[in-house]
Amino acid sequence: MVMGVSGTGKTTIATGLATRLGWHFQEGDALHPPANVAKMSAGHPLTDEDRAPWLKLCHDWLEAQVKAGQGAILTCSALKKSYRQLLSDNLPVEFVHIRTSPTALTERLEHRAGHFMPASLLPSQLATLEEPTDDEPVIRVSGEKHPDIVLDELVKCFRGKA
Repeated sequence: MVMGVSGTGKTTIATGLATRLGWHFQEGDALHPPANVAKMSAGHPLTDEDRAPWLKLCHDWLEAQVKAGQGAILTCSALKKSYRQLLSDNLPVEFVHIRTSPTALTERLEHRAGHFMPASLLPSQLATLEEPTDDEPVIRVSGEKHPDIVLDELVKCFRGKA
């Protein structure tokens, strides 16, 4: 699962990794209920209650991939440890946390077109983010490196575990 706040490059890294590894890919944002999309589009941050059905859908998609014996990559902000625990419940999930400076994130979000998440919600996401701890299955990468460099690093990590 490729995680991080909005604007880190989750989709870029996840689609590249899925292509290189031959795994299925799911954009987690596409699983949001319409009410969540409307709320974020209006500039309102989601609550834990808003996120619960979305996180369940993300978990269920991952679970279906595992049951099918298929490698899979999902993008999801996974901001809190409790969310990551729910997402990975009884599943062999590894998190790829893309870390990017607030300055770079703001610039990216202000220039991004075609996404419902406005730059005005970035401070809320950063405040909600609970950095993954060493007891979580996480690989940390820089969102400020060129995507090809990050992908090369990740492919080595995942091929070494296969």
